[in-house]
Parts: sequence; C-alpha cells; structure tokens
Amino acid sequence: MDRVMKLASERAVVIFTSDSCCMCHTVTRLFRDFGVSALEHELDQDPKGKEMERALIKLLGKGPPVPAVFIGGKLVGGTNKVMSLHLSGELVPMIRNAGALWL
Repeated sequence: MDRVMKLASERAVVIFTSDSCCMCHTVTRLFRDFGVSALEHELDQDPKGKEMERALIKLLGKGPPVPAVFIGGKLVGGTNKVMSLHLSGELVPMIRNAGALWL
C-alpha cells in the first residue's frame, strides 16, 4: 500500500495500468488527448506488481484493480468513475486543480 501511495504522489496524474488491459489504454488515451502528461505505471512491468494490485483492490473496494487513476495524489477510481467525471464535466477541473492542465 505504501508503494502505491508513494508512486501516486509522484506526479499530478498517475495511472496504474496493465499492458493487456484495453480499458487502461482508453483511460490513458483520454488523459493524453487532454494534453496531460500522466505517469503511467504498468503493474505487469514491476516486480512488486502483484502486491500493488492487491493494494489497489483494497483501495478501490470492487472491480478490476486497473486502471486506477490518482489525481493530485488522491484516488479517483477506475474506468467507470473517470468516464462519469468526464461526461459530467468534472474531470477537467480536477486535472486543472491538480496542476496538470493549464488551459
């Protein structure tokens, strides 16, 4: 859990992903399309990836552990939460408030 939180605070937007997860690609692309340089941390490329995956499951409470999006060091959630925030117009202000977007 400590490692996840440490990595989550390294940049304004951090996305934990898995190389084989299509929704991870979708969420990271959404942030790229906004012009956000998110730190993407692929769990399957990390020797402690399984341990971090278990920590993300605990943090998220349900659903798949990836993608897991942190904005401003705080867990936002997975795909459904990110897309809901985007569709409601709340995602861009969150990104802006975290200092990851200057538009």
